Amino acid sequence: MEYVYASLVLHAAGKKVDEAGLANILKAAGAQVDEARVKAMVAALEGVNIDEAIKSAAVPAVAAPAAAPAKAEKKKEEKKVEEEKEEEALAGLGALFG
Repeated sequence: MEYVYASLVLHAAGKKVDEAGLANILKAAGAQVDEARVKAMVAALEGVNIDEAIKSAAVPAVAAPAAAPAKAEKKKEEKKVEEEKEEEALAGLGALFG
């Protein structure tokens, strides 16, 4: 993951994402540099529009509000269970006076 972060730092700084830049960022952060992974990262990012990739990665965050109906259903279910318990308790009290 640190290779991805280092690539993003270079991109945010307006620098070209290359092997030397990645290695320097990783060394400065105190990470161990694996030259094969550095080369693989640079090759994987070749021809990729990083700004567009970031925008497309942000889309799933919009789907988060879909979880709200599940909470409402859970509250309804809890309320139903409480009502059932109350009915059972009232039935038991009726047996005392019946």
